[in-house]
Amino acid sequence: MTANVLLAGIVGSTAYGLAGPGSDVDRLGLYAAPTLDLVGLTRPKESVVSTGPDRTLHEAGKWCGLALGGNPTVMELLWLPDDLYETRTPLGDELISIRDAFLSAPRVRDAYLGYATQQFRRLEQRGDGSFSADTRKRTAKHARHLARLLHQGRELYETGHLPIRLSDPDAVHAFGERVAAGDTEAARTLLTSTETAFDTMRTPLPAQPHRAVVEEWLRQVRVTHWEPLASRQ
Repeated sequence: MTANVLLAGIVGSTAYGLAGPGSDVDRLGLYAAPTLDLVGLTRPKESVVSTGPDRTLHEAGKWCGLALGGNPTVMELLWLPDDLYETRTPLGDELISIRDAFLSAPRVRDAYLGYATQQFRRLEQRGDGSFSADTRKRTAKHARHLARLLHQGRELYETGHLPIRLSDPDAVHAFGERVAAGDTEAARTLLTSTETAFDTMRTPLPAQPHRAVVEEWLRQVRVTHWEPLASRQ
């Protein structure tokens, strides 16, 4: 068990409302390494991945770097409904309070379109729908990810708010099955139309994230988790 977890919760399909009977429950969080450990010869792991339950924890510094880059997976941790958080500390709550500082218009656009494009390329590699049931299942999953990413990215870009629970998960499931049945063009059309929308819609997001705000929070983490070696013996 990793110590010093600052914020953690349930993410992925369960959070979106897309989980089925066999879906895994994904957990994501961030933790603070002891500050002195960051300046030694052997640095602590930047990420810790465990199973039973499935959980990924990023060290606070790495998490901030990923979030400042617009990474959709890590960013959703700051926008979860309250009932999906499993660990919240004062520093975690403060991080949620400055979530807007991580946002910038070009990075949100590029990150969400980029991740959705990756899903589309996987769809194209699957063929015309005449494949095994297992492959069709994976194809439907890629299509759902594409639709969900485009919806979330567009909403975040247009309003400054990241929706986690989807308002119509049944429609997303139906879209996935349609694409898996061979209608790859539906995915292409959605990707293209959303890209056009990004180029024309107005956004409240700034051109650059507020790095100074993020850095101040990270410095508080380092001060809080300063622990002289003698006190650990």
